[in-house]
Amino acid sequence: MSAPVLILNQNAKRETGRKAQSSNIAAAKAVADVIRTTLGPRSMLKMILDPMGGIVMTNDGNAILREIDVAHPAAKSMIELSRTQDEEVGDGTTSVIILSGEMLAVAQPFLDRSMHPRHIVGAYVRSLDSSLAVLDKMCQKLDVNDRDSMMALVRSCLGTKFVSRFGDLVANLAIDAVLRVTIDRPDGGKEIDIKRYARVEKVPGGMLEESLVLDGVMLNKDVVHPGMRRRIENPRILLLDCPLEYKKAESQTNLELSKEADFEAVLRQEEEYIKNLCDAIIRLKPDIVCTEKGVADLTQHYLAKAGISVLRRLRKTDNNRIARATGATICNQPDEAKESDIGTRCGLFEVRKIADEYFAFMEKCREPKACTILLRGASKDVLNEIERNLLDAMNVVRNIVFDPRIVPGGGATEMAIATSLIAESKSIEGVEQFPFRAVAQALEVIPRTLIENCGGNPIKLLTSLRAKHADALKQGTTCTWGIDGNKGELADMSDLKVWEPFMVKSQTIKTAIEAACMLLRIDDIVSGMSGKGQGGGGAPAAAQDAADEDTFGDARDG
Repeated sequence: MSAPVLILNQNAKRETGRKAQSSNIAAAKAVADVIRTTLGPRSMLKMILDPMGGIVMTNDGNAILREIDVAHPAAKSMIELSRTQDEEVGDGTTSVIILSGEMLAVAQPFLDRSMHPRHIVGAYVRSLDSSLAVLDKMCQKLDVNDRDSMMALVRSCLGTKFVSRFGDLVANLAIDAVLRVTIDRPDGGKEIDIKRYARVEKVPGGMLEESLVLDGVMLNKDVVHPGMRRRIENPRILLLDCPLEYKKAESQTNLELSKEADFEAVLRQEEEYIKNLCDAIIRLKPDIVCTEKGVADLTQHYLAKAGISVLRRLRKTDNNRIARATGATICNQPDEAKESDIGTRCGLFEVRKIADEYFAFMEKCREPKACTILLRGASKDVLNEIERNLLDAMNVVRNIVFDPRIVPGGGATEMAIATSLIAESKSIEGVEQFPFRAVAQALEVIPRTLIENCGGNPIKLLTSLRAKHADALKQGTTCTWGIDGNKGELADMSDLKVWEPFMVKSQTIKTAIEAACMLLRIDDIVSGMSGKGQGGGGAPAAAQDAADEDTFGDARDG
C-alpha cells in the first residue's frame, strides 16, 4: 500500500466529517452561552477588559462579542452574525446569536443518527418560508404619527437595556432625533441617515435628565480669537474647506533672495494674499466662518476687526452637519462664494462652557435636517452604555418609519411560529419532518431564556404557553400571549404593550436559520497557520485592514 500524500503544511490542523460538524456546533453553543443571560428585562451585564485596558460594561450582544477574541472559525462566523444584525436593523443582536446557537444544537441528534446534512438544511429552508408566512399574518400596522404608539414600541425595545430605569427620557431622545433627520423624498420614500446627521456628543458630569436633542448642531470648538463675538442671534454662516493662511508648498521650497528688498517683497505678497482672502470673505458679510483647515494669525486679525467669528479645523462630517442644519453650502474658494452659499436658517450661535471645555452651539435652526444629541452622565462608562442603548432605540424608530409593521414581543411571536411549524410538520412526508419540527423546538429558546433570566419555572410556564398558542391555532386566531420578563409570568403582550418591529424579528429569524444552514454544510475545517513570509497568498493582515478601512467619517477628519 502506497504512503499517503501530504499536501498540507505540517502545522496545519484538519477536522473532517462528523467531527468538524460537532466542533462547529459546540463552538456556536459556546458563543450563545456567553450572552444568553443578557436577554430580557431582567438581564445581567457583562464586564469586559478590552486590549487597550479600557472597561466595557454592557448587555448589548454585539458590543460584548465585538470585544471577545476567539480562535475557532465557526465562533468567528457567529460573531459576524451579530455585527451584521446590528448594521442591518440595529436591534436583536442577542436574540440572533441565541437562536442560531439553538438551531445548530437541535441538529446534533440528527447528525449523530447519520442523517445527511442536506436533509436537515432542506427542512430548515422550508421552515424559514413557513416562519415568514406566519410572521406576515401576525403583524399589525403602527401609526408612525401617533407619539404614544411609537413611545410604547421604543419603551419595549429599551425595557431590556440599562437605561430602562430612567423612564421615557432616552425613548423621547431617540424619537426626536430620528424625526428631525428624516427627509421626505420627491418619490414618496424617506431618507433617514442617523450615522452621518445625528451625532451623539457625550459630556461627563451633570445629570442624565439634562440630556437633550438640539434643534441644530453642537461642536467641541471655541472661537480662534479672544476679540471675536461668542453670541450672535440669526447669524449668517459661511462654510469653507480650504485653509485661511499663507499658501504652503507640498514638500520643500527654496527661495533665492539676491537683495534685502526681495525678502520684503515676499512678505508683502503673503500679506496681500491674506488681505485679498479676507476681503473676499468680508464682501459676503458673514457673522461666522467655519473652515476644515487652519487659520493664520493675520487672517484672525482682519476677520476679528470686521466682527466675524471663526471656527477652525472642523471635521468633514461636522461641516456636513452644519451645512444641512443651517442651509449653507460648503465652498472651496472664498472668492467663488455667492450669497446663496450663506447659511441663514440658524437662530442662535453661542459658545458655552460645559465642565472644563468650550462648546459652540448653533441652535434654534428652522427645519434642521441634522442634529446633535447631548448626553450627560456620571462617568464615561455609563455614557458609553447610554449611547449604545440610544443608538439601538434610534435604529428601531428608523426601522418603524421605513416599515411600520410590528409583531408581539416577549417570546409570543416565536411561540406562535413554533406552534404553527409543529402543526405543519404533520403534513410533511419523509425524514425532513423531524428537523422541520426541531426548528419549532429551537424557537422556544427565546421564551425559555426569558423565563430563566427572571427566575421563573421554565417547564410549567412553557407548557401553559404552548397550550394557549395551540388553542388559538385550532380556533384560527392570533395568540399574542408571551412571557412577562419582569415578573416571570404569562401575559398578553398587547395588554403590556410589548411590541417589536417586523423588520427586526424577520431579520433575526432569517439570519439565524441561514447561518445554521451554512455551518451545517461544512464538513472540513483546515486551520493552517502560516508563519510570516511563509506560503499563503493574500496581503498581510495589517495591510489588508488598512485597505479595507472606510475612508469617510469622523476618524479620518478628526
